[in-house]
Amino acid sequence: MAASVHATTVLAVNLLDAHSLLATFGVLGIAVVMFAETGLLLGFFLPGDSLLFTAGLLCAGAADKASTLSLPMVLTAAVVGALVGAQVGYLIGRRAGGALLARSGNKRLREGAERAEVLLERYGHAKAIVLARFVPVVRTVLNPLAGTLGVPARTFTVWQVAGGLVWTVGLVLAGYGLGSSIPNVDRYLLPIVGLIVVVSLLPLGIELLRSRRAAKRQTEVAR
Repeated sequence: MAASVHATTVLAVNLLDAHSLLATFGVLGIAVVMFAETGLLLGFFLPGDSLLFTAGLLCAGAADKASTLSLPMVLTAAVVGALVGAQVGYLIGRRAGGALLARSGNKRLREGAERAEVLLERYGHAKAIVLARFVPVVRTVLNPLAGTLGVPARTFTVWQVAGGLVWTVGLVLAGYGLGSSIPNVDRYLLPIVGLIVVVSLLPLGIELLRSRRAAKRQTEVAR
């Protein structure tokens, strides 16, 4: 009977809802989602940004007093899942080659792959790998793409670790800080998560703006 109830609960979980994932799987769910979103192409749809931020809120006891999580455990799960996932994605791309992404019929994955390739070409390996962490879908496809394109393993590892730490720890602590300082902040959870997604795109937007200005200056000098 207990096993049947557990199976029903798991089937009922909403994979697109961060709070549902955390309520059902807890800290283990954080590690699994981080791994799947950054290491496996099938995880491109998972709510990485909102999951990390909501987990931070739960650590502060803001979103649900009955399901407060441990901050050290959440940080550990998020970091390990994201870093191991990215490294696995890189190794998969290195072994499978371009056929891995070419076989995908998903439009979002193809568009993400194109954006990831543009990042690598425009900003170089280090900056692109870090920036990709903050862009949904792109952070999923850039890791295998880096392996496919032959980005040196040492370069990829160093910068995916740096980007992964900033992304995971930053979002979890942002949620924790907000939940600790503002009473009943969970009432505004949806607009806050939306804001987090927008803010996560700012690094890429800033870099694109700088790149366009630099290209414009070069064109003016050439004239």
